[in-house]
Amino acid sequence: MPKKKLQKEFQSPKGMRDLLPQDAAFWDKVINVGQELAQDYGFQKIETPLIEDAELFIRGTGETTDIVSKQMYFVKTAGNANLALRPEGTPGVARAYMENGMASLAQPIKLFYYGPMFRHEQPQAGRWRQLYQFGLEIFGDGSAVLDAQTIQFCFHLFRQLGLKKVNIQINSLGCPQCRPAYRRALLDYYRHRKEKLCPDCKRRLKENPLRLLDCKEEKCQPIKTQAPASVDHLCDDCRKHFKEVLEFLDELEIPYFLNSALVRGLDYYTKTIFEVFWDEEGASPMALAGGGRYDNLIKDLGGKPTPAVGMAFGLDRIVDLMKKEQVKVAQGPNFKVFLVQLGAAGRKKCLKLFEKLHQAGILAAESMSRDSIKAQMKSADRLGVKFALILGQQEALDNTVIIRDMQSGVQETVPQDKVVDELKKRFKK
Repeated sequence: MPKKKLQKEFQSPKGMRDLLPQDAAFWDKVINVGQELAQDYGFQKIETPLIEDAELFIRGTGETTDIVSKQMYFVKTAGNANLALRPEGTPGVARAYMENGMASLAQPIKLFYYGPMFRHEQPQAGRWRQLYQFGLEIFGDGSAVLDAQTIQFCFHLFRQLGLKKVNIQINSLGCPQCRPAYRRALLDYYRHRKEKLCPDCKRRLKENPLRLLDCKEEKCQPIKTQAPASVDHLCDDCRKHFKEVLEFLDELEIPYFLNSALVRGLDYYTKTIFEVFWDEEGASPMALAGGGRYDNLIKDLGGKPTPAVGMAFGLDRIVDLMKKEQVKVAQGPNFKVFLVQLGAAGRKKCLKLFEKLHQAGILAAESMSRDSIKAQMKSADRLGVKFALILGQQEALDNTVIIRDMQSGVQETVPQDKVVDELKKRFKK
């Protein structure tokens, strides 16, 4: 007799996972705090498609970056369009700024967004192939004060989330006028050490020397620490801009560290760049957020020269840290009453009463599918509600409700049309 073929057990794709109900309160807190803070800073929400023209990321993020060369998810369509799942948010928001004529509005334009991004990389702690980011973008103003304000937002965000062991690292990459001199200095330094580099850095030496400073391989770290610093090669304008950013941060009393090896992993950055790290004793620093100025991106995408600055933070790592640090979050709604029902007639009346309570702004919990009053009362007790509203067959016929005080055990029967008023009186007491 032939063996019965076992049905396939489906699992989430490698590097992707389900966001489960027990973690929802942490995710909600990060998003709510980020959204409220962004709006306080004058940012407006924008949503862009999960799928964009692949060329947008190739040209915007940089053809030789790891995101484009190794991690991007390309999408095949019936019409052979060259699309990609978004690996990061900035190019899509820049495209929306250009496409929707935002340059004609009063500048600067301040936008925020959050949602999933997709990068095909090796999954590890806090790093997923479907990751979630929250980002800010400011278009149309080159003032150093906006660089500082973007960093200030990060500082406030982590304080409000209860994560205080963070340090901010900052650097300046200069502009197209002064960067060539720095690039030459970097090439001269690394050429004499080529044989000691990892394979990726040997490739970077040919394709994009700035990426050499972004290497995480252990064998390249001693070489990287002695490399020329970009701040030593800034033109007068870039030096003045960076000095102003640091002066604003000093005025705000926001602590920071100058890191000459900081370059970020994207090609569009100019002038100020920064990253926010979780700094715990005995552990390697972990990047939580990062950003900087990208004054040439709009021009590179075919628009008019437009100064811009932005940042993004990863929700995945932040949620993991909040759980590890035991940050307190609201665990579900604060139910005031519990609806207890018995029999078909009682269940029907309970559904109607649930709607009435909802309209009156009284949060009611229920377990409509259960028949046992004992089990329902246990649920009410577990939730810590003040009152249980009991509706059985007799109450359904009499159009009444039994209000039971869960603390004293005292019960009172009231008409169904008076139950909302009666509850409001009791809550006031």
